Amino acid sequence: MKTALSRSRAAIGGLWPSCQGLPPGPVRFVAAIWIWALYSCGIPGPTASVDDIDRIPRMRTPSDGSQGPPLSYLVNGDNRSRQIIFVHGTPGSAENWADYLLDVPEGLEYIALDRPGFGQSGPDGAIGSLAEQAAAVQRLLETRNGCRPILVGHSLGGPIVAWVAAANPGAVDGIIIAAGSLDPAQERIHPLQHLGEMWPVRPMLPRTIRNANQELMELKPWLEQLQPMLGQIRTRVFIIHGTEDDLVPYENVDFIRRHLTGAAEVTVDRLEGVNHFLPWNSKDRIEAAIQTLAQDCDGKLS
Repeated sequence: MKTALSRSRAAIGGLWPSCQGLPPGPVRFVAAIWIWALYSCGIPGPTASVDDIDRIPRMRTPSDGSQGPPLSYLVNGDNRSRQIIFVHGTPGSAENWADYLLDVPEGLEYIALDRPGFGQSGPDGAIGSLAEQAAAVQRLLETRNGCRPILVGHSLGGPIVAWVAAANPGAVDGIIIAAGSLDPAQERIHPLQHLGEMWPVRPMLPRTIRNANQELMELKPWLEQLQPMLGQIRTRVFIIHGTEDDLVPYENVDFIRRHLTGAAEVTVDRLEGVNHFLPWNSKDRIEAAIQTLAQDCDGKLS
């Protein structure tokens, strides 16, 4: 059975023939190391088959650009009920959340978007601005029967959902930050990342890697802008983080807690011995947080 993870790896494999005509030398070697490091190190993914994912309804916003870049997103569940909106990290796509969208609890609608610059959403280039990424999420928000959306953000999706909640205090009923990278002091740029921005390496990289690299290189100043905004968040917040996260250190949790001075409630789920890839290895904990936040609307039991 072909899974979504195998499909993404097969797509990356399509890059190699395009490199065969280049002259031998260090450029090809470094590009190969770059791609291998990001895509061949056992990164997990959804267990859903490609056929199952292809059956999840996919929607698209208007492509005229009047409200921002065209967005593509997967959606499943009850379109009259509360929205749960999933925001992937970098690199990533809506398909990261396929296992969730194939098992939507009764009375909820699950939505997973391809963030701008990834998957089937525009533009072709990167949008490193957290404000613009948050604006894309805001375009999908709907309050239904007094129930406002709940946002789930993984990795770089964490600061994006936090930005939405901070900039629009009455727009959401809760956010879940899973392995979220919010502390600017924890951000480091590896020398290879600078190399990934240079010609002729950059044109050799697939779109998802080019855009992910640019996002990460621009992230720290945006996190510095987000930091004073965190006190404006008024909703409930779940923080889920693994103690063995080598990509986004657990120290982010203490930073987030210190700065959520106005949140209605902050709950931390500390996952001992767990790494960064929570959407796939800790689905039960994320689903439990969703169920907790989805119990009421405007403070009243539904």
